[in-house]
Amino acid sequence: MKNIVFDLGAVLIDWNPRHLYRKIFHSEAEMEHFLTEICPMSWNVEMDGGKPFAQGCAERIKLFPPYADAIVAYHSRWAEMMGDAIEGTVQILRELKQKEYPCYALTNWSAETFPLAQAKFSFLNEFDGMVVSGEEKCTKPDPRIYQILLERYHLRAQDCIFTDDNPNNIEVACRLGFDTILFTTPKQLQLELHLRNIL
Repeated sequence: MKNIVFDLGAVLIDWNPRHLYRKIFHSEAEMEHFLTEICPMSWNVEMDGGKPFAQGCAERIKLFPPYADAIVAYHSRWAEMMGDAIEGTVQILRELKQKEYPCYALTNWSAETFPLAQAKFSFLNEFDGMVVSGEEKCTKPDPRIYQILLERYHLRAQDCIFTDDNPNNIEVACRLGFDTILFTTPKQLQLELHLRNIL
């Protein structure tokens, strides 16, 4: 039986800093400037990899003092970046569990903020195992984090189907021997699993 491995953000959970920063900035252009130049995703990945938010925010404030309040909000109001669950994918997860497929999560997520997601989304308790980058101090697409998943749960890559919305993460998983699905929509994921005789 195949093991199904899910990314979380943009696959099962609608996480997007814009949910918060549309409340803070008066224009889309100002918000996009902040999220591309002041607190870009490359910076967010540092926290996903284990850097404390207090340190990361302090470093940014030193570089961009006029944006201090908005930078602090990245941590203090982080929960407002979480939208709703992506219900179509949650339903797929539950159908897989009903069919007794082992399901795992492999996510880039700060160890500081992941408990907020766990408190909001009860389906996170339905996984058979989970690897969170912030706890491991290692982020996708580093091959080491995939190996952590395989070794911790005694899995073989060739027995796993991995879905993620990031092509770089998919590429590395494919090189390691995973069957991969680049996630775009729940309907597309369901079709790919149907083609594999999973659903």
